[in-house]
Amino acid sequence: MARVYLEQVCKNFGDFVAVDTLNLDVQDKEFVTLVGPSGCGKTTTLRMIAGLEKVSTGKIFFDNDSVGHLPANHRDIAMVFQSYALYPHMNVYENIGFALKMMRIPRPEIERRIQWAAKMLGIEMLLQRKPRDLSGGQRQRVALGRAIVREPACFLLDEPLSNLDAKLRVSMRAELKRLHHDIERTFIYVTHDQAEALTMSDRIAIMNHGKLQQFGTPDEVYYHPANVFVAGFIGSPPMNFVDGEIVHDNGTTYFTRGVLRYPIPPRLSQRLQEQGRSSSVTLGVRPETIGVSHNGPGIAGSVYVEEPLGSDVFLTVEVEKAYVIVRTDPEFRASFGEQVYMDFNPQKIYLFDQKSGDAIQ
Repeated sequence: MARVYLEQVCKNFGDFVAVDTLNLDVQDKEFVTLVGPSGCGKTTTLRMIAGLEKVSTGKIFFDNDSVGHLPANHRDIAMVFQSYALYPHMNVYENIGFALKMMRIPRPEIERRIQWAAKMLGIEMLLQRKPRDLSGGQRQRVALGRAIVREPACFLLDEPLSNLDAKLRVSMRAELKRLHHDIERTFIYVTHDQAEALTMSDRIAIMNHGKLQQFGTPDEVYYHPANVFVAGFIGSPPMNFVDGEIVHDNGTTYFTRGVLRYPIPPRLSQRLQEQGRSSSVTLGVRPETIGVSHNGPGIAGSVYVEEPLGSDVFLTVEVEKAYVIVRTDPEFRASFGEQVYMDFNPQKIYLFDQKSGDAIQ
């Protein structure tokens, strides 16, 4: 069992609050990703779980046992770092088995575990090579193998794919997800890449300025973001935001900005009234949910820039001094300054309170 529970955890470095009152419940055998921009506190959180940083206040539990007083080597965890940290004078076999040797595991058991991990990671043919003779992806597999052979209850991974090229990162994402399935252990993974978080995780913890913004499944954080930060961080391209005002006219609620006037669906209009929100709101809409045409109807705007990406085209459209990114198919082309018409799906728009940034849902 390896349920990891953080209760009211804070970490201060002098007057700087790195992690602020964090509550997090990672279930046994779950793959949870901590994601957020640089400096948000995700790596500090991982290091506190590992025992490499001491908690300022709060408690950390493994299952039902508090581990705040335990050093890292007594916490039944294995950590994979951003840098592979392989011993250059040892071959792959020796690197993978070094921790087991230090633990005084019997030689036959060390041999069994190394061969098992090497086969699982597809590096059986590399066991006699030195790290300098390996590619980046192969070194990453060796680092994973070194962690796997310890057979810990929980794996902690700190941006392990960030040093790989884009193509290799995609393939390693799939391998890590399969590895989690095969060995059935708890994984806590840190990254700043929201694509990694969405594709690999059972649940995602999104952090900013040391605070937990939302904790949920990939679908929950994508389709039901808690606030503007989550909505803007999850998704590529990110959600579009347009500030404006809410007005009521003849029983219909409208979002307005300059001459832009967009009817708000009843579900959101009712929420606005129930929650007594301010009339100042932010309209959110994802690029892939916007229809675009040359002849309307819809919201008129002028093309600011066009970005063809092969399978898609990203159009940035200027409307009322705001910029909206539209994701459309490659058959649709538009030149700079050309007028186009955008159709927002009323079932796929979001409203956020301008002052607090919280979602109105």
